[in-house]
Amino acid sequence: MGEILKIFGSRRVKQEIAKHGIKPADKAGIMFRVMFTSMFFSVDVSYVLRELNEREELRKFVGVEDVPDVDSFYRFMSRFSENQFVKLVNGVLNTQNPSKRRRKTTILVDSTDLQVDINWNRKKRSKKSLEDEEFKWGCSSSKGFYIGYKLTIALEYPKMKPLAFIIHQGSPNDAPIFTEIMEQLKNRRLILKGDTFIFDKGYYSKDNYINGILGYNIVPIIFPKYYFKLNKILDSLSYPLDCFNKNTSKYKNKSFYKRLVRDFKRKITNWKRLKPIRGMIEDWNKLTKEAFSMKKIHRFTYRSVVKYVSLNALLAGIITLLGYNSKKAIQCLSEW
Repeated sequence: MGEILKIFGSRRVKQEIAKHGIKPADKAGIMFRVMFTSMFFSVDVSYVLRELNEREELRKFVGVEDVPDVDSFYRFMSRFSENQFVKLVNGVLNTQNPSKRRRKTTILVDSTDLQVDINWNRKKRSKKSLEDEEFKWGCSSSKGFYIGYKLTIALEYPKMKPLAFIIHQGSPNDAPIFTEIMEQLKNRRLILKGDTFIFDKGYYSKDNYINGILGYNIVPIIFPKYYFKLNKILDSLSYPLDCFNKNTSKYKNKSFYKRLVRDFKRKITNWKRLKPIRGMIEDWNKLTKEAFSMKKIHRFTYRSVVKYVSLNALLAGIITLLGYNSKKAIQCLSEW
């Protein structure tokens, strides 16, 4: 926790905060340190502020001289849009991992439930009663029925660095979300040609395999269902028309697509070996839920939920990057 607080007291991170319009940066740094302390120890912000007022040693540890009150804290945080918080996540994480990615990598994608803190056993809530609310009824394979949102997140393996996330009301089917998360990564230029993406069975769709290879030029390893037929996928693949242009780039020629299909065929036939790698994103989700107070969120609007999830992802991302072992990662990549 001390290392995290030092990061948000550094000049470089304050520059990143100001860059995204969250000003004044010094005051924002104090607010973020209070928020991260609340998340890290799984307590309310009001409790953290009360303890800061009473304990001089804690104020020195957090790096806060003038402790704000609860109203001014929430008033300050509400001044900024959710998009500013989302962009801040990537900006701060890039300060901790400044080297640009020059090689193909593996990206893990998974969805998880976000339950809002409502006691629906005391007061029954029907779908009709939630029509005017931003949260909806959903269903999770592990949690059953719940009220809230659905979080889809993409992490870069093996650093487990958050790249992008999407929040939906309720629990829509995973298969259509494939295109949404890929478009977000593509628009932010976070996809390199030939990257490997690993999804669970929820994203299974013949169109997703084809669109991943031909549309996004990636190796889409979507764990197959029992009726999966590899030949049907391969028979549906054909060279794009750009391949027959003499002036085409190396990422659009026939040899590139041959290598892409060859990598896809090799990895999808051995998809069970990738289960331990994909399991790391589930561990990452458990970290955010069990350790950082995201199991039940006391937020009831889409805007506030996005802000909270952004800061939660930033906290978990910094922790995983601080604990990242480069030698072990290189060994994992060489084996992979």
